[in-house]
Amino acid sequence: MGDKQSISAQVTGGEASAGPPLGPALGPLGVNIMEVINKINEKTGDFKGMKVPVTVSVDTDTKEWDIEVGIPSASALILKEANITKGTGTAGTEWVADIGMDAVVKVANVKLETSYASEIKSVAKQIIGTCQCLGIKVEGKTPKEITVEVNDGKWDEKLTN
Repeated sequence: MGDKQSISAQVTGGEASAGPPLGPALGPLGVNIMEVINKINEKTGDFKGMKVPVTVSVDTDTKEWDIEVGIPSASALILKEANITKGTGTAGTEWVADIGMDAVVKVANVKLETSYASEIKSVAKQIIGTCQCLGIKVEGKTPKEITVEVNDGKWDEKLTN
């Protein structure tokens, strides 16, 4: 087994290119850069427009490579669900979007894979907390109001693993 070299970078989902940061880093490793880039874009296509962490590992002897795709941040996933590019600059006073509980559940399911939490309910509460910072309401209510409902069990049927 040869030496492994890893390159980690943030790429825009489905839009990685042979330019920096990846191209110049991959060049010296002797792999087919376009092949690697195309594979990254294939693997990150679901996260269009979002920053996605990727790691390319290359065996410097055999030139075999492998790509690991991370999960975009909760904020990036929520913004995508809300169809906006950035949150509010004044959290708590200005609301820029409203998402449904289904969107919260969808994001929570994606994050559950990388979370230390075992229950979708606790992850959903973290997602709702992120909505607060971004200035996004859930089901037309403020994140604080919706958290009270979640704690009271009002959303339990949607929030069970």
